[in-house]
Amino acid sequence: MKTSSSSFFFSADLRATFVAAAWLIFAAGAQAQTSSAADPSRITQVKVYPGSATVERVARVAAGSRSVTFACLPAGLDVQSLQVSAGASVRVGETSVLSEPRELSARCATSALDGRIRELEDQKAALQAENDALGMVTGYLKGLSGGGGESAHGARAPLDVRNLAAMTDAMRRTGQESLLKQHQIQRRQTDLDRQLNPLLAERTRTQGNGAQVVAVTVTLAASADADVKLSYQVNGPGWTPTYRALLDTATRKVRIERQALVAQATGEDWRGVKLVLSTGQPRRETTGRTPGAWRIGIEPPQRAPASPAPAAMMAAPAPLASADKRVMAEASEPLFDVNVFDNSFATEFAVPQSIDVPSNGQRVTLALGQHEDTAKLAARTSPRVDASAFLIAELAQPAGVWPAGALQLYRDGNFVGSGRWNAASDAKLTLSFGRDELVRVQAEPEQDSQGTGGFVGSRAERKVQRAYVVENRHRTPIAVQVLEAAPVSVDEQVRVATQFSPQPGELAWNKRPGLAMWSFDLDAGKTARVAADYTISYPKDARLQMR
Repeated sequence: MKTSSSSFFFSADLRATFVAAAWLIFAAGAQAQTSSAADPSRITQVKVYPGSATVERVARVAAGSRSVTFACLPAGLDVQSLQVSAGASVRVGETSVLSEPRELSARCATSALDGRIRELEDQKAALQAENDALGMVTGYLKGLSGGGGESAHGARAPLDVRNLAAMTDAMRRTGQESLLKQHQIQRRQTDLDRQLNPLLAERTRTQGNGAQVVAVTVTLAASADADVKLSYQVNGPGWTPTYRALLDTATRKVRIERQALVAQATGEDWRGVKLVLSTGQPRRETTGRTPGAWRIGIEPPQRAPASPAPAAMMAAPAPLASADKRVMAEASEPLFDVNVFDNSFATEFAVPQSIDVPSNGQRVTLALGQHEDTAKLAARTSPRVDASAFLIAELAQPAGVWPAGALQLYRDGNFVGSGRWNAASDAKLTLSFGRDELVRVQAEPEQDSQGTGGFVGSRAERKVQRAYVVENRHRTPIAVQVLEAAPVSVDEQVRVATQFSPQPGELAWNKRPGLAMWSFDLDAGKTARVAADYTISYPKDARLQMR
């Protein structure tokens, strides 16, 4: 019985040894992580444009330094955009650029995720060591019960019958405890895998297989401790504005919140940087085009068309088509559509706090301020195309530059839908906040008749009569706007006579001829009717064209 007891405690000691060894490995890994060399430079400011960004890095150099290296820069940086500057105590010389695979760079072989990945892997190793030690214990117990205690000559060791019950109970409890601990260890290993797999995938995505990094070495002569600044441009990052318009119908106040979505996947994380958003586009042309001469001559006689090319020759340009598709795919890589800013002036938005923008394409939302104003509310309807009324708010244009972007609309705290912010150039801004279900609009059946007129019936006449009824089911008066598209003649042979009842306030709404708008106030529970009569006269033998 002494043999069994001593073997059992030997297994427990061996298990403790495995656990201690695993934690020694973890401590060694943590020490190696702490002692690894770090990149001496840090990102201080990033100016983001639609589709590109200018990154500024700063490295501290000591007196007597002869060079400084900015390592682990993204491979997509524009080498021609590199700019180096320093204080008066530093003379800057030539600049060299080296591109190499990430795994071959001593400073870039490890990423910011490696520390966390190594920590989780060490925890898995410690659990595996403990699991193996428990496996040795259960293996020994199985050997005792199934023939593992046989002597070298093949005979089983004699058992003390008096202690058999105590021994079997101890083996049962020890085996049960070991198997339960192994199950718990497997659960913990599964939890660690759930944390580790996303980190491994993220590291693979950011680094890739054979991903390139750039190192910029600047030759200098520093007479005192100083900062050296490096700036460069990278393609791909971008930002786009988004807006939220919140209407309070009781106070007629409209609050417009301006936000920005920023994202980048350059390969370097922006951690704690000063972020500046600009509507400028440095990638566009810098010089305007000049017109060509206007040459006028006699067109030469047209030649007979050439015979069609054979089918084999016609199919030759196919590779060019696929190349065009590849170019278009490459052009669509930026995260945001740069055409959104074509009609805006360059304006910069400086974010006061430090911002983190990871290099995984994650969109970060930033607040750029808000604008509040009192609006004029009205129920607008176009019964000819849709017998529904929509609540609109008219207010003055906010000051500053407001580029086009996505718009979310809220009415009295409720989300009513999404739209597009595209501020017009005039002084009035109109926002629509969804259907007004308490305004009933009805279009009466249209009356359309044909006839003749003019001298001895030489002209044909077409008469069109339209009428609309608007009912206010609100408990308070409302302002109503009714839009009507009146016929407009584009030919001198076609004459149009129009008669409105009542007369609209605008006959060319939004400077669009033929688009009339009635504007009136309607009391609660009341109805109003507007009508339009059109007489279209044209030559009797002509065919009227309606567009």
